[in-house]
Amino acid sequence: MRRPRGEPGSRAPRPTEGATCAGPGESCEKVWAGRPKPLVQGHAAGKWERPAWNPGPRSPRSTLRTSPCLPPHWRVRGGSEEMMHVELLCKNPSVRTLKDSDCSRKGSPAPNSMLRVLLSAQASSARLSGLLLLPPVQPCCLGPNKWGDHRPPGGGPRAGPVQGLQRLLEQARSPGELLRWLGQNPTKVRAHHYPVALRRLSQLLGSLPRPPPVEQATLQDLSQLIIRNCPSFDIHTIHVCLHLAALLGFPSDGPLICTLEQERRFRLPPKPPPPLPPILRGGQRLEAALSCPRFQRRPQQHLIRSLAEARPEELTPHVMVLLAQHLARHRLREPQLLEAIAHFLVVQEAQLNSKVVQKLVLPFGRLNYVPLEQQFMPCLERILAREAGVAPLATVNILMSLCQLRCLPFRALHFVFSPGFINHVSGTPHALIVRRYLSLLDTAVELELPGYQGARLPRRQQVPIFPQPLITDRARCKYSHKDIVAEGLRQLLGEEKYRQDLTVPPGYSTDFLLCVSSCGAVLPVRAQDPFLPYPPRSCPRATRDPAQRVVLMLRERWHFCRDGRVLLGSRALRERHLGLMGYQLLPLPFEELESQRGLPQLKSYLRQKLQALGLRWGPEGG
Repeated sequence: MRRPRGEPGSRAPRPTEGATCAGPGESCEKVWAGRPKPLVQGHAAGKWERPAWNPGPRSPRSTLRTSPCLPPHWRVRGGSEEMMHVELLCKNPSVRTLKDSDCSRKGSPAPNSMLRVLLSAQASSARLSGLLLLPPVQPCCLGPNKWGDHRPPGGGPRAGPVQGLQRLLEQARSPGELLRWLGQNPTKVRAHHYPVALRRLSQLLGSLPRPPPVEQATLQDLSQLIIRNCPSFDIHTIHVCLHLAALLGFPSDGPLICTLEQERRFRLPPKPPPPLPPILRGGQRLEAALSCPRFQRRPQQHLIRSLAEARPEELTPHVMVLLAQHLARHRLREPQLLEAIAHFLVVQEAQLNSKVVQKLVLPFGRLNYVPLEQQFMPCLERILAREAGVAPLATVNILMSLCQLRCLPFRALHFVFSPGFINHVSGTPHALIVRRYLSLLDTAVELELPGYQGARLPRRQQVPIFPQPLITDRARCKYSHKDIVAEGLRQLLGEEKYRQDLTVPPGYSTDFLLCVSSCGAVLPVRAQDPFLPYPPRSCPRATRDPAQRVVLMLRERWHFCRDGRVLLGSRALRERHLGLMGYQLLPLPFEELESQRGLPQLKSYLRQKLQALGLRWGPEGG
């Protein structure tokens, strides 16, 4: 039950009664009902603690948020409530202010009384300092904050004139207003304001569906401002202004672009003069040109002249190997350079081992070029007879290049097919690739050398030659015509009448394979055996399948030597062997495929190609 106002009785002690602030090193205590209770520990303890004060039966609404105990050097003259409230307000301005009704109802001093104390003290600073002996307040500065300046804590970022101008430029609503902010504030404009203005101008012209017309005088005035202040720009600001000016349509030969370009060139460090090239002789000049990364695809005429002018002692095996690898890598069928390599091999036969010879012979097989040098083949046979047992992989590589040229020496074949050589290479790290090359050589002997009576590769040692498409085809599959040709055949013949990417014995991959009856009708491939017997001499003619196998061969651009119509050696070897095994080849050159515009034209082109072979399909073909 609420006690009437003015009725005597017990009440809870007020928080300011008996408050005493001790001096340095003394303890600060408060008397609660005649019993001392420590508020905080002494200053010497180095620790300040908020007192745990229980106001008693008072309502939580009227409870004052008291601040921590004052430091020891603050003294309060008198224990009146008004002085304590002044102390609290000076110490902690964020203390919640009670309403007058609450204060009068609970017995606390009203804010008006505290205000009167302050007003009465403002006329005399000595009187206020007499009421509260407060030390002079020093500005607190904790170092540079996130805005880069030294501001006291609690204050937000107050934009200066430079930041304010940037904000005005970013918020401009028209080109005229943008120019007005720049022209009316010459002392506040900095170098970085001009890229901001150009960027805002591009936004104004590009964001609206109907941008407001910009007067030429406005653009000229803006360009004059940039030209006048361009010497104070850094290189980044110049680059940004150049980019934005080009986007806004300023002419490239206009004063703004020319001035910015001139200033940019002036800021860039001068380039050192190129070093004088050393005087090189023929062989050195050729080696330097081949080692240069800019020499990539086409041999230039001065390189050929350098090779012709070089003396024999200047052409080293290293130089010639670089030249041979370059020709093979870039499919360059240059007869003059290839003849020079062949002549070098014949002249330096005694000084060359099989590992160097395999690199020199590589471009001849890859580029399908038989040199005119008469001693080229006899020289290779002598080197193989001398070096065959020293480096087995190099020996097989040389024979692979000669196989592509259809020039296989019988003596070397006898050696590589011998049991001793096969057992020797079986335990080496390159055993699989050697067996694959030996299988290819055995296929070439079977198909191209019917009179050969020497040793052959045993059947248990034979492996598929090319079990998957070649690396060049896999790397350039996105440029190939295979997908669109497959779609044309599917719409023209049907999916059941052709096979794609089928590998036929002894391991050659085919692009598209068709089975054709004796009367020319295209048969379903799944109902027929798509493979012809291999080797063909092992199957009598009477038992052979009368159905014919037609292979559509895609001749892509990278299947030929560069700037020529000569197939690469590996492609020519595959087509030659497929033809010798009994498959009928239908080549599809890349020039004809590239000339077809769209799938309808391609279907018409394929129909003409198939009908030229006498093939029939559909209702009339069965």
